[in-house]
Amino acid sequence: MDTRNSPIGIFDSGIGGLTVANAVVRLLPQEQIIYFGDTAHMPYGDKSADAIRYYSLRIAKFLLEQKCKLIVVACNSASSAAYEVLLDFFEHRTLFVNVVDPLVEEVVRSGHQHVGVIATKTTVNSGIYASRLRDKVPGMQVHSLATPLLAPMIEEGFVHDAISRSVLDTYLGDPRLEGIEALLLACTHYPLIRKEIETWYDQKVRILDSTDVVAHAVKKRLEEADILRTDPAPPHRFYVSDYTPSFEATTRQFYGQEIHLEHLGLWN
Repeated sequence: MDTRNSPIGIFDSGIGGLTVANAVVRLLPQEQIIYFGDTAHMPYGDKSADAIRYYSLRIAKFLLEQKCKLIVVACNSASSAAYEVLLDFFEHRTLFVNVVDPLVEEVVRSGHQHVGVIATKTTVNSGIYASRLRDKVPGMQVHSLATPLLAPMIEEGFVHDAISRSVLDTYLGDPRLEGIEALLLACTHYPLIRKEIETWYDQKVRILDSTDVVAHAVKKRLEEADILRTDPAPPHRFYVSDYTPSFEATTRQFYGQEIHLEHLGLWN
């Protein structure tokens, strides 16, 4: 079956993955995306690996029902805990891209030897970035730090203010991040405070996030499979598993413009 004109599926634990969705749409404006944010279970960062795998499998099944030709796991916690399981179940039915591997490849290309990683507890505890980076570059020093306050802080709109500066001072001043040459923002919320982090480091540490590198990974996979869209795309669709007006109001912060969220009772 010709899948060129099928949509791209993107899912996240909430609305943070809209930063990745925005990057994909900017790079591939001819493509249609179907986005699912599991706002009923957000954040995944404090959920067990088994719970994250269950949620991810159910969401991927929904996106496959929408005939998605590629699924982006736009959540670091899900990429860490569930990606291999998703491949085991569904790799024969669609293409997958996660947010970990493209960022790891970008770090390897950069040639840095002392790298910091900030992320949720689940992502840090998985050790996925440290293991993947050291597999590629033996001897690389990877300094990982869980920063669980950042995602809720960003979702509540506390950016570029006294609160965000105080929280960043606490986290970025942690001794575990001393001496790094680059810092990976290993959560899809964190690009929204990238400029603050760059300012904190006075531009002396390279800051890397997954948005653009994941979008380019999506384009590469579609080109390799020869399934770039040829027909005009229908409107994008954005679903959430739990709807509140505050979620919709926050979408501009993550996606760059206000979008309409449709409530989908996937867990009913």
